[in-house]
Amino acid sequence: MATIIQSARTNKAMQGPPITCLFLDIGDFLLTDQWDHHARGRAAAAFKLDLAEINQRHRLTFETFEDGKLTFEEYLSLVVFYRKRSFTRAQFQRFIFAQSKPSPGMIEMLARLKLQHSLKVIALSNKARGLNADRIRKFRVNALMDVFVSSCFVQIRKLDTAIFRLALDIAQVPARQIVYIDNTTMFTQIAEGMGIQSILHTDYESTRAKLTLLGLRIDDGNLHETR
Repeated sequence: MATIIQSARTNKAMQGPPITCLFLDIGDFLLTDQWDHHARGRAAAAFKLDLAEINQRHRLTFETFEDGKLTFEEYLSLVVFYRKRSFTRAQFQRFIFAQSKPSPGMIEMLARLKLQHSLKVIALSNKARGLNADRIRKFRVNALMDVFVSSCFVQIRKLDTAIFRLALDIAQVPARQIVYIDNTTMFTQIAEGMGIQSILHTDYESTRAKLTLLGLRIDDGNLHETR
């Protein structure tokens, strides 16, 4: 009996402190991306645009756009409406906004995690203001997040470690009690270098399994209405 008790204590010690906070990206985790190279390709086909030219102009402007230093209107003027078009800005904006869809199971999973484990949840994302605002409103992402540390709000982008430090300062949770979830390897490596356990997201099942290993098991019972 003493051996069993000692083994249980050892296993508990090996697990480390409980996870109390999540840092996570939104695009390609909770939602599909609105304006990645796939979406720009679809836009070029739908509106008969020169994709190579659009991509070149996007590359020149996207960091400034995501830093919140260009409005959505200014970005579109530089990237698409630098010449007369056969379609309106409103039509093009609606197309972009429509590209973002819920990733299967992810919003529900996050809602369960937050409720069942009383987690603090902080969005840590690179996103431009107009696109960010649309997704927060349409998918009620603000009901899941406690804080948005978005590049357009703080004018710092991942992979700058300053945005991770800012999130840590806001969270007021020790790094060892945080899990960061992202689909970009470099970003998870940066977080791990700062003492934050990280999950490289590829799909629902593998991310759920990794969370379980970290002590964040998800109960599949009825989810109480929280929004």
